[in-house]
Amino acid sequence: MPTRMLFRMVVAAGLVLAATTGSAAHRPPPATTLGSVIPVPVEVVPSKSDPFRLTAATVLTATGAATPVAEQLAAILRPATGYPFPVRPADGTDGNAVDLRINTVTDPWLGAEGYRLEIDSTAVALRANGPAGLFAGVQTLRQLVPPAIEATTVRHQDWAIPAGVIRDRPRFAYRGAMLDLARHFHPPADVKRYVDELSRLKINYLHLHLADDQGWRIEIDGWPRLTTVGGGPGTGVRGIGGGYLTQDDYRDLVDYAARRFVTIVPEIDMPGHVNAAQVAYPELTCDGVAPRPRIDIRVGYSSLCAGKEVTYRFAEDVIRQLAALTPGPYLHLGGDEAMSTPHTDYLAFEQRVLPLVAKYGKTATGWEEIANAPAATDAVIQYWAVTRDRPSVAAAARGGAKVILSPADRTYLDMQYDLLTPGGLHWAGTIEMRTAYDWDPATWAHGVPSSAVLGVEGPLWSETLRDYDDVEFHAFPRMAAIAELGWSPWATHDWISFRDRLGGYGERWIRRDVHFYRSPEVRWS
Repeated sequence: MPTRMLFRMVVAAGLVLAATTGSAAHRPPPATTLGSVIPVPVEVVPSKSDPFRLTAATVLTATGAATPVAEQLAAILRPATGYPFPVRPADGTDGNAVDLRINTVTDPWLGAEGYRLEIDSTAVALRANGPAGLFAGVQTLRQLVPPAIEATTVRHQDWAIPAGVIRDRPRFAYRGAMLDLARHFHPPADVKRYVDELSRLKINYLHLHLADDQGWRIEIDGWPRLTTVGGGPGTGVRGIGGGYLTQDDYRDLVDYAARRFVTIVPEIDMPGHVNAAQVAYPELTCDGVAPRPRIDIRVGYSSLCAGKEVTYRFAEDVIRQLAALTPGPYLHLGGDEAMSTPHTDYLAFEQRVLPLVAKYGKTATGWEEIANAPAATDAVIQYWAVTRDRPSVAAAARGGAKVILSPADRTYLDMQYDLLTPGGLHWAGTIEMRTAYDWDPATWAHGVPSSAVLGVEGPLWSETLRDYDDVEFHAFPRMAAIAELGWSPWATHDWISFRDRLGGYGERWIRRDVHFYRSPEVRWS
């Protein structure tokens, strides 16, 4: 059945509520339905069967690689219900079971991250080709349980899961968020909280911006002053964002994210945005003189020296160590806003540095400016312009480069919601919820074929974000819009549907103490 027809079935069944735009006044929470999920699934077929009910007798069954995902689901369900939810292999006699299995015969339609979820009054069956698909299905299943499941204390109530079938898979392979640790350092505990929230929305990449003019936030062996000076006290915007990750901290974050099927993408911006590194190591400047530390938010004034060999020794040391620390496929080299690097020097620098990423087994990623460099043919280009026309990116895409869409006037999460928003900037405009939601990554950049679009990412720059409350306030609810753009097929794209599903999801954020923005475009339950 065509996807659009299935989605209309959901609407016709009343599973997606179409209310008129209103204020953020509270209303009674809508019943949880198969169609209330964010991101909206590809195919939803409701059933007239009675719902499945979680009880003290419910068991979770799984074997092999499905077992860790089943254990994660049990850990989600236990606190609010008080039920034991034992995880054990299926033996054919289990009643009232939630059964997680990896397909013995691969289903080509599902791919690596898709899943099939079938629910009736007697059982829940979750199937996928691998653990990543099971994890995605668990994120859907947890949204089908009433929002009180998010509580950390036991609540005695009816834990009903609506019956039906969901078949689902992502539209794009790359569904990302970016967090800037350089302008204000956010410690590992905060990054982990962010990973938790992102993974619930099926975001599968977290891009960490680890170095900039105001601070260097990752330990590099052989260059100790990068962190002791570049990440020390007094660094960051206004001098209040000091701190850095040790390599052990970074490994722990990578592992934590991986258990939630989120891949870390580290970024070291170069040849521009390097003032903190040059304060620590003046030999990285062309004249050998250390610049003054910068705690303002200006850009475009710093540059590595393309004519000095120490530049490339430094770059290779950083790339080699980050590649060794990072299991994921991508390593981001920035490349943006290098206004102090002469054009010929910029091209020469990229010609030498971009291939180093492949030398150490990774795929280079960079902001859209790297598309001007011939060496970027095999790189992933991150499109951030507020214009839809970037001929250099279009040419690179036609030559085989992949593109991640992050247009600043749609996805930059540090942009204010409106001009009265506390914190944030507005150089790319203000971004309310409908602006964040109503655009198509596959067709946005003129001249970039949809086949070249790897996915979408929501960057969150931290010039004005001092603590984790600020991070949450600017990221949510807009990351939910970006998640749906990345996961759900365009045939299901519907602002009214999304707005009302988002209004219902807000209660889950409240129960988890997420400091989100109550957009007046959404009627929050």
